[in-house]
Amino acid sequence: MKRKIVPNIVQRRELFTLAPEMTVRDAALLMTERRIGAIIVMREGKLVGILSERDVMTRVVAKKLDPDTTLVGQIMTPDPMTIRPDSTAGHALTLMHERGFRHLPVTDATGVVAMVSIRDLYAAVQQELEEDIRERDSYMFGSGYGATQ
Repeated sequence: MKRKIVPNIVQRRELFTLAPEMTVRDAALLMTERRIGAIIVMREGKLVGILSERDVMTRVVAKKLDPDTTLVGQIMTPDPMTIRPDSTAGHALTLMHERGFRHLPVTDATGVVAMVSIRDLYAAVQQELEEDIRERDSYMFGSGYGATQ
């Protein structure tokens, strides 16, 4: 799979970020409102962490911490692994599989430019497979491949 993360899988679009000083409740409300499963944590324009639904469940809810007093910086995954915009979808899938991630921040020299999710990558894989099948069918059935003459 040779599709690049940006722009073939995700485009540079509005990123939702939050500060590590925000409460977990505020983060959960923002994530729910925006319908996103993970959010980038920034301090002074720099990526410092990522907060996922899984982090909230395992590090707050399961441990019976108060989401109104627990800060994002206390439970986020600090210094997350990132991927470059020109990385391939296949590379991103391999990283996600090996490390158990479902989201990866996409960074370049300017900073964070996007977030790619496993859902984005699966959609790209499905689209690529469908295109390959159509191309193969067109070749096999459109060109007379296999027809007797």
